[in-house]
Amino acid sequence: MSRRDQGSKGKPSGRGGNNVRKGSHARGNAPIKKDGPKKPFIKENRENKGGVSKKKLGDGIRLNKYIANSGICSRREADTYIATGLVTVNGKIINEMGFQVKPTDEVKFDGRRINPEPVTHILLNKPKGVASTNSESKGLTVMDLIANATSAKVKPVGRLGRNATGLFLFTNDDVLINKIHKKGMSRLFHIELDKNLKGDDLQKIQEGLKIEGKEVAVEEIKYVDNAPKKEVGLKIKNMGNSIIRDIFEHLGYQVVRVDCVTLGPLTKKDLPRGRWRMLTPEEINLFSMA
Repeated sequence: MSRRDQGSKGKPSGRGGNNVRKGSHARGNAPIKKDGPKKPFIKENRENKGGVSKKKLGDGIRLNKYIANSGICSRREADTYIATGLVTVNGKIINEMGFQVKPTDEVKFDGRRINPEPVTHILLNKPKGVASTNSESKGLTVMDLIANATSAKVKPVGRLGRNATGLFLFTNDDVLINKIHKKGMSRLFHIELDKNLKGDDLQKIQEGLKIEGKEVAVEEIKYVDNAPKKEVGLKIKNMGNSIIRDIFEHLGYQVVRVDCVTLGPLTKKDLPRGRWRMLTPEEINLFSMA
């Protein structure tokens, strides 16, 4: 037997010997790399196929998430409601899955406006010298006093003069806000005048006045017990901040002090001047029915 034959019957080499290979890493035999996981942007592009890429969506959130955050249902259920045409954005029915909603958009579910934030109600005992507005040009405002209360976009409801004190409400509850703007909300004020209020003038106010061609009605007016007759309690539904001064100046009196002591069913009990608190569920129910 030749050496050549012996070599073919001996131990095979990595490239010969009965064509048996043992995973040699010789040139041309390197392991084949498997494809790794697809990059996230490929998945995102597939999700947005035929729509707008996520890089161009701005600060919006998906419509189903917006609905779920409002507490109506889960995201999966929201997709079903969107598909059936129960959801509108800015008055237009939206059926598109993945539609992006901006913070300024008006979203309605089955005809009712919804809010992705939890409904929040804050009661403040306003101190003197604070503007009852959300305008930054007015110096210190009531919004500054509740800045750390919530991240929800609450709004002041009604007005109080800068030098007036007492109860003040903030909320993002659009249903309640619309109700108050439409029907008003009873507020009881403790008012001090520059001089005693005549009995005849008190009666005129109770019966209703006509100021600059407009009827001004109050619910009730009385002298404050055990106090001079320049101090009166006035209950009125008008939510403006100048109506009280208009009433008394029309009859020749100057208003010295105004303090809102009740707001609907709410009182100042255990709420010091300048402090705020969240309304309890029981108070919210009472307030909504007032």
